[in-house]
Amino acid sequence: MPTILVRISVAWCTVLADGSVVAGVLRTVAETLYSTRIGMSSISGLGEVVVEDEISSFFESSPPLKNNDEIVEKLNLFINNYSGGRRIVCVTSGGTSVPLEQRCVRYIDNFSSGNRGAASTENFVKAGYAVIFLYRSGTCQPYCRSLPDDPFLKCFEFPDKTNIQVHASHLEAVKMAVMDQQAAIAEGRLLKLPFSTIYEYLQMLRLIATALKGDGPNSMFYLAAAVSDFYVPWKSMTEHKIQSGAGPLDIRLAQVPKMLSILRSNWAPEAFCISFKLETDSKILIEKATKALEKYKVHAVVANELTTRKEEVVVVSSSSNVLVRRDGDKPESIVEDNLILLIVDRHTTYINGFHA
Repeated sequence: MPTILVRISVAWCTVLADGSVVAGVLRTVAETLYSTRIGMSSISGLGEVVVEDEISSFFESSPPLKNNDEIVEKLNLFINNYSGGRRIVCVTSGGTSVPLEQRCVRYIDNFSSGNRGAASTENFVKAGYAVIFLYRSGTCQPYCRSLPDDPFLKCFEFPDKTNIQVHASHLEAVKMAVMDQQAAIAEGRLLKLPFSTIYEYLQMLRLIATALKGDGPNSMFYLAAAVSDFYVPWKSMTEHKIQSGAGPLDIRLAQVPKMLSILRSNWAPEAFCISFKLETDSKILIEKATKALEKYKVHAVVANELTTRKEEVVVVSSSSNVLVRRDGDKPESIVEDNLILLIVDRHTTYINGFHA
């Protein structure tokens, strides 16, 4: 007699005023398994199949990536030019948006300025890596962190109504930003790829991961982007702008499939992988980071708390938890300076162990 496995799918949630979440069950899905008995290993394998099915379904229902061929061409050219056993890292940065309409006017956004990804990219280039910088459009860029928030209007002046020039107070910062970024790109050490939506981000991450598969342990993923946990499936969206005259708006959000597992097992299984965990409650931070480490089989999780994230982070791994702080004796110091030194050292150990 076939065994019936009932899988409970959580498909909606309510956020209370205190920030806690109450989840409700939308439906149960009965799946017939053609076996008379299921052991724990079989259940584990089934779980992996379910996750892969959810990921496949996500990509199949996503709107096509508009510039897919152009991105693939850029990736292949960049990676091939930087081949020969040298190290290459994909740094993801900024937050993903979740459109509410197919012709998007309204969207849900994730908080992220992109400062960590931009600063980390600078440090990786300095350490000799080639960097694929997958970033949210409009967020902080490598070598531009010292520029004002509105650089175009604040950095330039129009003194004689004929020629435009850099304001003297920003001259050195603009010069260094332009020189350093152009040098990194000209040397084939920096490739910048922008995204906006959760659909674009995950499709581009898959393209990058599969392109880097051949680089094995010399490749790294440094996943600092703030990725949406929930989204509106494309086929569930209205095509046109949601009309406010229709009254209160109820939106059902589906859970975004976790791509880390398939990145580690399929897309780029030999790559060194660093993920991030941000929490607002420091009491649960290390516990949550440790669970993510075990669940997704990444090599380390950078745990950061919202209010102290610019001063310190904890690098959680299977061997130890290491506190990394900004050098307080140097006003210009940032936590990423010491963080990337540690990550590069861990990557070196990983490569050496891989070839041992």
